[in-house]
Amino acid sequence: MKAINPIRMGGVEVLPLVEGGKGVAVSNGATCGGWASGGGVGTFSGVNADSYDADGNVIRQVYHGRTRRDRHEELVAYGIAGGIAQARIAHEIAGGQGRIHMNVLWEMGGAERVARGVLEGAKGLVHGITCGAGMPYRLGDLAREYGVHYYPIISSARAFSALWKRSYSKTREWLGGVVYEDPWLAGGHNGLSNSEDPKRPEDPFPRVLKLRQTMNEFGLNEVPIIMAGGVWWLEEWEDWIDNPDLGPVAFQFGTRPLLTQESPISEEWKRRLLTLKDGDVLLQPFSPTGFYSSAVHNDFLRELEARNERQVAYTTEPVGDHIAEYGVGPRKRLVYLAPHDMARVAHWEAEGFTEAMRTPDNTLIFVTPDKAKEIVQDQVDCMGCLSHCRFSNWAQTEPDFSTGKKADPRSFCIQKTLQDIAHGGKLDENLMFSGHNAYRFGTDPFYSNGFVPTAKQLVERIMTGR
Repeated sequence: MKAINPIRMGGVEVLPLVEGGKGVAVSNGATCGGWASGGGVGTFSGVNADSYDADGNVIRQVYHGRTRRDRHEELVAYGIAGGIAQARIAHEIAGGQGRIHMNVLWEMGGAERVARGVLEGAKGLVHGITCGAGMPYRLGDLAREYGVHYYPIISSARAFSALWKRSYSKTREWLGGVVYEDPWLAGGHNGLSNSEDPKRPEDPFPRVLKLRQTMNEFGLNEVPIIMAGGVWWLEEWEDWIDNPDLGPVAFQFGTRPLLTQESPISEEWKRRLLTLKDGDVLLQPFSPTGFYSSAVHNDFLRELEARNERQVAYTTEPVGDHIAEYGVGPRKRLVYLAPHDMARVAHWEAEGFTEAMRTPDNTLIFVTPDKAKEIVQDQVDCMGCLSHCRFSNWAQTEPDFSTGKKADPRSFCIQKTLQDIAHGGKLDENLMFSGHNAYRFGTDPFYSNGFVPTAKQLVERIMTGR
């Protein structure tokens, strides 16, 4: 195994090991500070981070506003307070070692306001800001304003080129690194483009090589590329280390820090990680963001799959094959289905899926009465956690704060489920984000006999190569 040498990132030398940020209270100040204390780059999530009361108890994010706009303001305030709290914890635990980064999703509600609020309230404690989930054109300007380095998350050379030409070329001195997040291997939301097939993964090496070639054209030869997604043992990436064609490379670990002593996830979740098998993580299209995302294939996802399969097209007037009358809703407003779809609907209704819900695509999905009530209530309770949400039709743009489309019952409230699972909620009833390598917890001898390392011990283990 080649020696793992420090690289220059953000103006200092650090180990080329980066903790991946996991949103909604999972990557926190404790995991971040512990990772940084080992000499790497720790990352806490600035996505609805936890804050604490005077006794150190988590302040649960409960919303009291009567309107979505009111609740959105509460969400931003929670986000800023939580981010500041986590930055302070990370700084204290790191003890001056490594670097502290904050991860922000550009498509989260109030992303720029939250980032500014945290950087303002935790001045000098945060060294870098990592940002993906969209095209964060203003990230460089934000970093320059607060004197921190920025690390855009992209999934192709083309995406970085667009960001560079439109914006980042003006703030090149603050570009600390570029995170290549593999859209087929990374956990959480993935940056698959319309031209890429979610079922046909591509080798990351040619994609990262293309990214490096693009960066070199812009004079960024010494700016590190951070490989994210599918990284477990560094010996499996030996061809990448000190490769002159790739230039300086670091490796990001998002899934492995879940199973550390500092990790705030429940003990049940940690035990579940040790039982996952190859193929248990699914790349699925149901997120209200519109992005694909990778998560454990549990009952929560199975219900979404079934909900989307119980779907038929309708018309509001008899057209072509759509001649069979069907009444929707309490008032039984008539729509028209194809006769063969009527037979399917009768079968679903016999199984208890008696509530038809309209989608923005002129289709109906069929769910139980209880599920229909839950979906509607979740849509009503929306607090604007995304910049655009297809589930609730919220958008943070004035004047109407709407996407202009119908709310889509084929999706789900991502804030509700991620808050619940991050704070002890049932695993099979919630979205359980994970990278596709999570099954390796059960086969890696490092975790034999249920051993759970500290974040610092994990960094030390990774430095051995295996």
